[in-house]
This record gives sequence, structure tokens and C-alpha cells, in this order.
Amino acid sequence: MSGPAKVYLLWHVHHRAEEEREIRHFDKPDDFWSDEEAGDDVKHLGTYSSREAAQDRIDRARKLPGFADEPNCFYIQEAVVDEDEWTEGYVEG
Repeated sequence: MSGPAKVYLLWHVHHRAEEEREIRHFDKPDDFWSDEEAGDDVKHLGTYSSREAAQDRIDRARKLPGFADEPNCFYIQEAVVDEDEWTEGYVEG
């Protein structure tokens, strides 16, 4: 019996510099952070059936305007199909 079906979501973050600070990019391949309130722009590039297919898309995207400016700010998120990610409510603060 095979395990649960997985997909791979591909994200890119265009980080905006704050006035006094320089732009901080992802430090390592599995690093991910963004601050949309500060102007970071998060893009979902696609959902893929394998990590390799997502990596192929990164290779193609790195050649495109905008993405080429931040070639290391891609993030592949593994997700299980039909599995809840957020299981509790939330409180706005």
C-alpha cells in the first residue's frame, strides 16, 4: 500500500528593503520567511507532482525578469493531499 498522495507547492518571495536595512534573502534551500506588511511580494508559481518537477520550474523561472533578481528566494513546500493544515481557530491581535 502506498502512502498519502503528496504535492509540491512552489513559492517565490520578492523581499522589499526597509529604509535603513538591506534586503535579507533566504539563507538556505529550506529557508522561508516573508513580511507582506513590509511589502514583500509572495507568489505561488504552481503545484507539482514531484520535488523534481518543482525544481525544474525554479530553473526556468530564474531566467525570467524579477525572479532573476532574487534567484535564491524560491521555496518548495511539501503538502499531503486531503490533509488539514490549520486545525484550530485563530484570534486577531
